[in-house]
Amino acid sequence: MTVHSFTAETLQGNAMPLSEYSGKVLLIVNTASKCGLTPQYESLQELYDSLKDEQFEILGFPCNQFGAQEPGSEKDIQEFCSINYGVRFQMFAKVDVNGENAHPLFQYLTHEAPEVEHGDIPWNFTKFLVDQNGNVVERYEPTTEPHTILKDIEAVL
Repeated sequence: MTVHSFTAETLQGNAMPLSEYSGKVLLIVNTASKCGLTPQYESLQELYDSLKDEQFEILGFPCNQFGAQEPGSEKDIQEFCSINYGVRFQMFAKVDVNGENAHPLFQYLTHEAPEVEHGDIPWNFTKFLVDQNGNVVERYEPTTEPHTILKDIEAVL
C-alpha cells in the first residue's frame, strides 16, 4: 500500500485517484482558512510555482478539527484560497485527519511517517513529503515553514 492506493474528493466534488500522481513528488498538507498558520498558503504556492515543472505537486486537504478553523463550504474554501493566496495547487474536500472518521489517507500517513510514533496530527498545516512511488519520506510539524523544506524536496526529486 502507498499514497497512490487512495482516492480523495476534490473541492469540485470529483473523486480523484491519487494514483494520478504516480511518478511525482508530493507534499500533502492539512489546511485551514482561519488559522494563525494560514499565511503558509502563500509560501506553499511559491514552493509549488518554483517546482511544478519538476514533477512536484502539493495536495491541500482542508480540515475543521482544530479549533473549527475551516468552517466554510468547499466553495468558500476555493474562493478564499484563490482570492487571498492565489492557490493553484490541487485542493481537496474537507476531511478529518484524526480519530475514527479520519480519511484513510491520513490514517495511512500518520502510521507510515518515519521517526514519528504513529502520532495524531497536532494541528493545521502538518506536512507529509511523499516520493514518486507514493512512499512517505518525511513528516513536518505545522510550524515548519514550507520554504525550509525545499532541500528535502529537491533531494527526493
